[in-house]
Amino acid sequence: MDADIMYLPGMGPKRAQLFNKELSIFTVKDLIFHFPYKYIDRSRFYYIHEIDTTLTYIQVRGKITGFQLLGEGRNQRLIGKFTDGRNVIDLVFFKGIKYCTQAYQLHTEYIVFGKPSLFNGTFSFVHPDIGPYKEEVKMGFQPLYHTTEKMKSKFVNSKAVQKLIYQALQTITPSLPESLPTSILHKYRFISLYEALINIHFPSNMPLLEQAQARLKFEELFYIQIAILRQAHALKTSFKGFQFNHIGEMFHAYYEKCLPFELTNAQKRVLKEIRNNVRGAHQMNRLLQGDVGSGKTIVALMCMLMAIDNGYQACIMAPTEILARQHFETIESQINKLPIQVKLLTGSTKKKDREHIHEGLLNGSVHILIGTHAVIEDTVNFKNLGIVVIDEQHRFGVAQRAKLWNKNTRPPHVLVMTATPIPRTLAMTVYGDLEVSVIDELPPGRKPIVTNHIFEDTKREALNRFLKQQLSLGRQVYIVYPLIEESEKMDLKNLTDGYQYIQSIFPDLQVSMVHGKMKPAEKDAAMQEFVQHKSQIMVATTVIEVGVNVPNASVMVIENAERFGLAQLHQLRGRVGRGADQSYCVLVTSRKISNETRKRLEIMTRTNDGFEIAEADLQLRGPGDLEGTQQSGLPFQLHIANLAKDGHFVQLARECASEILENDPQLKSPANEIIVKELKTKKREQQNWSIIS
Repeated sequence: MDADIMYLPGMGPKRAQLFNKELSIFTVKDLIFHFPYKYIDRSRFYYIHEIDTTLTYIQVRGKITGFQLLGEGRNQRLIGKFTDGRNVIDLVFFKGIKYCTQAYQLHTEYIVFGKPSLFNGTFSFVHPDIGPYKEEVKMGFQPLYHTTEKMKSKFVNSKAVQKLIYQALQTITPSLPESLPTSILHKYRFISLYEALINIHFPSNMPLLEQAQARLKFEELFYIQIAILRQAHALKTSFKGFQFNHIGEMFHAYYEKCLPFELTNAQKRVLKEIRNNVRGAHQMNRLLQGDVGSGKTIVALMCMLMAIDNGYQACIMAPTEILARQHFETIESQINKLPIQVKLLTGSTKKKDREHIHEGLLNGSVHILIGTHAVIEDTVNFKNLGIVVIDEQHRFGVAQRAKLWNKNTRPPHVLVMTATPIPRTLAMTVYGDLEVSVIDELPPGRKPIVTNHIFEDTKREALNRFLKQQLSLGRQVYIVYPLIEESEKMDLKNLTDGYQYIQSIFPDLQVSMVHGKMKPAEKDAAMQEFVQHKSQIMVATTVIEVGVNVPNASVMVIENAERFGLAQLHQLRGRVGRGADQSYCVLVTSRKISNETRKRLEIMTRTNDGFEIAEADLQLRGPGDLEGTQQSGLPFQLHIANLAKDGHFVQLARECASEILENDPQLKSPANEIIVKELKTKKREQQNWSIIS
């Protein structure tokens, strides 16, 4: 398995170098674990009359009755007339014309295999695979492998990879050492590793392919879960936390005198979970999920008050200055009756103010620091930092989070907050070493947002009438245009045109405009105009996705909604529905939208549940970068399992890993030796950043 691929028959040094550079394949094992991304069923033949637009790759048995040469020069093409005895279909060749006329005999039986193309209402095969028909040849499932453009230019396509993998499989035997304990193989009736590898590449039927996939998917996810659960246990035992032994005066004073509304049952439950963490002997590492407007900031504030009551300082890090300022204003207004000093530190904080803040942090007179990336600068030091709250944590790099972690000799408690609901399968893997709390209840009095999808060409006037009606009631409106990264100038023009159009429709009202190209001061001024109700309409790009809290805003219009992902649409919709009034979200698109976009918009109009939307988003888009190791914090790379589609195997692997570690936390039992060996083999060499929140 560890042999260099260079020595495989048909490989050689040049091809091996290509595999090294393009696919990071160096050993026989690397090659064997380069799994097909899909399979083509070659177990049946189709008749020409059965061909329709739903079929991808198919095979037809028949004879070539004649060739016809059409066009001249570059436009020259060869048409072969192919019949299955009932109907005729064209075989089209733009290259290798001379070869085709010499290699393929007329009236000889062939198998034609390819993807039917539809042109001017007629189907044809363009450059199909053609081979002689032999009755004894039994075709099964043909695997297709990922290659790169560079590989294809060197004539290493999927078929060439398939041949090389076949050669690699000849080097292993049925006595191949197992990589899962016998107890697991028996419990779940998994086939052996040898059978799984043979049948993942060359399955003779669908049941064998499914058995191979089940075994290999489970194994990948099982080792990820074992690694994550062991790491979580190590974190709990290795890092001593600051003990917040008592709930004191500040917490009680806030709860009794300052709390703006009664806590929901979900908020109370989460506070109990956090309380149990912070009074224990170990450092807290907790993920707090809650939909937009569910009251996460109040929970975070009450956690920080626990720290202050026990003689510690607290810190909130937010991804943008707008959001940091919003947290500062919200928290300061709520605790202004208490003897607690809160400071805001951002990139635009003046030097003199910055020096006062630094001094206050060192002598302990500043109790809560709220800021952006500025809080992790080397010049920022605390007297006694007890808890760190990281808001919208996915916007921070792990190295940035590590800097906050290292502000103390002993790591502070960490509360990671996100309004982007994380699907369960991802929470169990990517965030598997964090304890998870969920606020799944909105504050009383909030009404679900009504969401509608309209087409711009027919409903524009009706939309304008609806906006006039809402504005006449004293409400405010957001109108969002998409950010097109490829052409920011074009995007700005869209926004400017939209701004001018809205001004012409509502000449008596004040309209604010906000976009990413504005200077921070200009942006803040425009935002404040809207917050203070000096402007009634805000025309913006997605800069308002996070960070604006205007309870009086009741309508969100999203132009070109087809250009947004589900998670982003949900975040934007969350800017309204923050007051007691009924709120609305209007998704405006052209009529020309794809089926996938249609599904996204249907989900948005059907539900306000962020978790349902997150699950749907994962199913539609796949986990993207989360499949690799670059950003996900997964201990090992995934080759075959898919977090978007294999939730059942994630759950199964989690349960199995938990059970094994419960009975043998150190994996000392002889039966688990195989697990320890595999973990060592799979372990990444680089630093595992996922221990940091």
